[in-house]
Amino acid sequence: MPQPRVLSGVQPTGALHLGNWLGAIRNWVDLQDSHDTYVCVVDLHAITVPHDPAKLAADTRSTAALYLACGMDPKRCSIFVQSQIAAHSELCWLLNCVTPLTWLERMTQFKEKSVKQGDNVSVGLLNYPVLMAADILLYDADLVPVGEDQKQHLELARDIAQQRVNARFGSEKQPILNVPKPLILKEGARIMSLTDGRNKMSKSDPNESSRIALLDPPELITKKIKRAKTDSEHGLEFGNPERPETNNLLGLYSILSGQDRQSVASECAEMGWGQFKPLLAEATVAALKPIQILHKELMDNPKEVDLVLKAGRDRAAAVANATLNRVRQVLGLAIRA
Repeated sequence: MPQPRVLSGVQPTGALHLGNWLGAIRNWVDLQDSHDTYVCVVDLHAITVPHDPAKLAADTRSTAALYLACGMDPKRCSIFVQSQIAAHSELCWLLNCVTPLTWLERMTQFKEKSVKQGDNVSVGLLNYPVLMAADILLYDADLVPVGEDQKQHLELARDIAQQRVNARFGSEKQPILNVPKPLILKEGARIMSLTDGRNKMSKSDPNESSRIALLDPPELITKKIKRAKTDSEHGLEFGNPERPETNNLLGLYSILSGQDRQSVASECAEMGWGQFKPLLAEATVAALKPIQILHKELMDNPKEVDLVLKAGRDRAAAVANATLNRVRQVLGLAIRA
């Protein structure tokens, strides 16, 4: 039996942080042995907002290097850059032509971001979910690891595949596109901000103290944790809805120190913040040290990263082009040899 296929990726804009690693990349690493794993650097998504072209190019390679430094193995998965496979853009256009505008206008992230951007909002931002659908559907993905904030995008991809392509151009026995299912990984899947325990840690937060980047030096990590929002109560505990920061920081300590939550709860039950924060900082620095060392080695040898991306691109393009040709054929377009 073939392994179920998984597709995921992150944007190269902004520094990857603990939430990206613990909520996504670490889980991709675990999936490599049991799933046919495809991970991409989604640089086309990054240009839906104003950006620095030179920085985007540099960040794209750095993000790929972080995938590798975190444990993604090119012998067990395919790592590639989205824009290097033209099928992503082409399938996006084909899906645009069958996707109702009203479906896109109701997307929560478009509503939120368009308010922030005002008159500068681009068609690309509106179209972002269709490109994401193309990313997923190109690879006949069976499962897509998603957090709660991305479930709506995956549902759109499923609706486009089922209602707008398979129902109109295929049949129950011969669907054109595989309809993926969400893979929601619970532990560590939602790492919260250091400045507000009720909001998710995010690259887009203007306050850099709200997150710990994977490449932050030890002294900066310690500084950010020292300044992390807490409360005035003595003793730390899990599960108290009135203490979201406590729950978040204890959860981080559990994951980064490799201890189960029960052990952490017992260890920290009588601690104050002055005693706990140095422990969390030490565990964070120790957990990130091997990633930072390997990332530096890779960035000092960029040709090695580029060879990995070329091999991943070649494998991914073969799958993507086969899917694209199926869609082209049912839409009445010539199949590309």
